[in-house]
Amino acid sequence: MARAGLSTERLVRAGAELADEVGFDQVTVSALARRFDVKVASLYSHVKSSQDLRTRIALLALEELADRAADALAGRAGRDALVAFAGAYRDYARAHPGRYTAARLRLDPETAAASAGVRHAQMTRAILRGYDLTEPDETHAVRMLGSVFHGYVDLELSGGFSHSAPDSQESWTRILDALDALLRTWPRT
Repeated sequence: MARAGLSTERLVRAGAELADEVGFDQVTVSALARRFDVKVASLYSHVKSSQDLRTRIALLALEELADRAADALAGRAGRDALVAFAGAYRDYARAHPGRYTAARLRLDPETAAASAGVRHAQMTRAILRGYDLTEPDETHAVRMLGSVFHGYVDLELSGGFSHSAPDSQESWTRILDALDALLRTWPRT
């Protein structure tokens, strides 16, 4: 019988909070059981395994991040959309570092196709319509933006830019300006 008050949703949200506190790699069913002061076995009626828990946290994070990005993009186009979208990712990563890591968990194809990850790709492609790119250049640009946003945020979160001038915000702004210029002058094949 399930312990009163515990549900899959509550456990996933608690797991997401734990990920932000101690890091996504440290989230396990055992760690979550300790958080609720229950036996590990009592959680298995809600999640199948630590991997199931981690996948559910990843899906939650993808959904949260997609919602934030969609809100940031509303009514924007071109450079403004690019900056707002990138800022939504960076702000989410700063506020929820464990969830941000979870959002990049490799999912099986079926789970990925049913996740909010699809919305992320759609929003990125919507931004690129403002730059008049067509396939296959649009796909190349989607990959480039993802690489730059995630790479920069990962390096920044790990302290990679904290030991030198100029400030990382200045670099971020310059990078977004450079991406905008590149996208406006994308080399045609």
